[in-house]
Amino acid sequence: MSSAQPHVTRELKPVLGALPLWGIAVGLVISGEYFGWSYGWASAGTLGFLVATAFVALMYTTFIFSFTELSTAIPHAGGPFAYARRAFGPTGGYIAGFATLIEFVFAPPAISLAIGAYLNVQFPALDPKLAAVGAYVVFIALNALGVSIAATFELVVTLLAVVELLVFAGVVAPGWSLANFLAHGWAGADTFSAGTWAGIFAAIPFAIWFFLAIEGAAMAAEEAKDPRRTIPIAYVAGILTLVALAFLVMIMAGGVGDWRELSNINDPLPQAMKIVVGQSSFWMHMLVWIGLFGLIASFHGIILGYSRQIFALARAGYLPHYFAKVHPRFRTPVRALIAGGIVGIAAVFSDEWVTFGGQPLTANIVTMAVLGAIVMYVVSMAALFRLRQTEPALTRPFRAPFYPVFPAVALAGGVVCLFAVVYFNLELALLFLGLLIVGYVYFRLTERQREEAPHDEMLAGAADTPR
Repeated sequence: MSSAQPHVTRELKPVLGALPLWGIAVGLVISGEYFGWSYGWASAGTLGFLVATAFVALMYTTFIFSFTELSTAIPHAGGPFAYARRAFGPTGGYIAGFATLIEFVFAPPAISLAIGAYLNVQFPALDPKLAAVGAYVVFIALNALGVSIAATFELVVTLLAVVELLVFAGVVAPGWSLANFLAHGWAGADTFSAGTWAGIFAAIPFAIWFFLAIEGAAMAAEEAKDPRRTIPIAYVAGILTLVALAFLVMIMAGGVGDWRELSNINDPLPQAMKIVVGQSSFWMHMLVWIGLFGLIASFHGIILGYSRQIFALARAGYLPHYFAKVHPRFRTPVRALIAGGIVGIAAVFSDEWVTFGGQPLTANIVTMAVLGAIVMYVVSMAALFRLRQTEPALTRPFRAPFYPVFPAVALAGGVVCLFAVVYFNLELALLFLGLLIVGYVYFRLTERQREEAPHDEMLAGAADTPR
């Protein structure tokens, strides 16, 4: 890399404090409490899925406490891409960047389909896929108007979504029964057996959905005020909030009737509430409408995340520089917003072209996003260990507690989750690998693009080598 290259210009506006960042961190994920996770019951049962969720919650808690060290030491819009690029060089950056893109580009289609399913409860004639497309148009436009507006909206809908989950738990509590929750709880059986383990491992992607994308708040680092202080507050408060809500929602929904009726649908909470209060109840309609805020919070937040990832990769020369431009007035990466939206809308209609494993479309999209996430988690934890070795003097405002235990637990948990997801979703894993290979060919053919990119000090660590 030539020393004459210009330094990268930070064109994103640093305006976000700790509370808006918490709103982004929780909002990115909170749709996972509303839908997606219940597919895990189909293979593991309520008790088996409880075991899978406890394991995944441990992995995420240790991961976030470790990941926060990276996001405060290297507050870059590329997030995991930047950490891996600094630790392992250009190829490491490519792997982490690709995995993060898969996670953040494939998660919104699943959420948009759930938005459509929730609206379909109120308007049976509405095509959920058309509603999903409409959601893309509206929230890409909102994101384009500026990060302050986007973050304020995100905080409001996230708070409403949290309150609504608490209301859901309170409303269904009179109809909750421990016997219902325990019935057939071990992968469809009343007793645990060796075969139950297969169901537990198969359910891991859906336990991950409870927490998927919380790391995306790191991609707002360049737009955070004092990121070395505000990001740790947002992350620690965020993961504690999400762990509590995940167990609350799963346990309360599983005890109101026959949980098997909720295990393969996109709207388990309205259907669970319907069992207790009936179709025409005020509470039922309130959950559908306010429950939409949970989906909207995640959808809106992940759109923010994927746009910053595309923007950062393009700025560093990993994607065409066309996507590194920001709007001259709003200072938002509009081109990156639109690009991710096009891919997402194509995914919404993908079941018309190809199907995998006999699972519902949403389940497949969730699994693809989870594959990207797990690869990114493993690479990020490896980058943390690597940077501790190669850059011991790097300023680390927040250090991973109980190092090396926490990052090691997160890394080991990520490897176990990756094995489980690949084993039970081989066709999707091969598709993921195929996309990775195609992307790598593009990566190898575009070295000059990276050579001509502005020099970025945050990416240039001890692993930096001539490209």
